[in-house]
Amino acid sequence: MFWPLAAIIVPLTGLLAKIEVIDGHKLPREGAYVLAPNHNSEFDPIIVAVATWRMGRAPRFLAKESLFRVPVLGWALRTTGMVPVARSASASSSRATLEASTEIVANGRGVIVYPEGSLTRDPDLWPMRGKTGAVRLALAGGIPVIPVAQWGTQQILPRYGKLKLWPLRRRVRVVVGDPVDLTAYAARDGQAAALIPATDVVMGEISRLLATLRDEPAPAERWDPSAHGQKETGRLES
Repeated sequence: MFWPLAAIIVPLTGLLAKIEVIDGHKLPREGAYVLAPNHNSEFDPIIVAVATWRMGRAPRFLAKESLFRVPVLGWALRTTGMVPVARSASASSSRATLEASTEIVANGRGVIVYPEGSLTRDPDLWPMRGKTGAVRLALAGGIPVIPVAQWGTQQILPRYGKLKLWPLRRRVRVVVGDPVDLTAYAARDGQAAALIPATDVVMGEISRLLATLRDEPAPAERWDPSAHGQKETGRLES
């Protein structure tokens, strides 16, 4: 079902964005992986999906478990191979994460997980503090985490803004990094003491890649929404 969808989505996206993939050879051509991109626009999942298609892999995203119980939508998610995950920190959530990672490995699939969990709250669109979902999934299955940064999508659809159709084919660059070495945390894969610093390592790599696209240094400290009185989900309040 992916490739018929690609035949529709890729040309349409090409009207809005001229996507340049940098170091695409670093995405594994086979086997499981967790792709971890930055998130600064509601449109960037389409950009990342098209870039992944162009690199020869079918893009699959992590989706809330509850969505799989919605009629029609749940069928569509299952048919396209999306991966269900519970967002709570309960024992059942941990089991669901382990089951998801086992399935990913068994089928040799990749999955795209936004470690920030929602659009960045950083006023300059740098990656904010990450959540542990991507790392938890990767460590549970021994799956490599591939950091990705994209820049330019915010010119097509600004964060919580309106779609800009003109000019057409705005330049969007996507750079793929080397797999993040998380071996130091593998023995403690279910512990917060390991998940939090491992996530910080991943976010650091994403920020480093984004700095190369923006040609400026990333902030020394990542934006923490709670420290600024912000909600981490939903629209930003003025």
